[in-house]
This record gives sequence, C-alpha cells and structure tokens, in this order.
Amino acid sequence: MPLVEAKDLGKAFGDFVALHPLNVKVAAGEFFGVFGPNGAGKSTFIKLLTGQL
Repeated sequence: MPLVEAKDLGKAFGDFVALHPLNVKVAAGEFFGVFGPNGAGKSTFIKLLTGQL
C-alpha cells in the first residue's frame, strides 16, 4: 500500500498550465526527490500534495 499516491495531479491558473497532470506513488520506506529548473512546477507540486493549493 502506498504511503503517498496522487493520480492526474495538475494545476492551471486560467490558461497557464503550472503543472501538467502526473501520477506519483511512494511506498513506505522509499525516498523521492523533486528537482528541475526554475518554473518547472516543483513548488506547485509540493503545495498540491500537502493541500496548500
């Protein structure tokens, strides 16, 4: 059973797509990282996972 699971997680602000839909699954005991260039949607992804957005 996954500890964290999100299906079709994405976000748009009007016509601007901040995060294209993605799927993620992290099992207990696994590590994962989020990396990419500025403006890639890293903060948006984390905020969506934590319910801040």
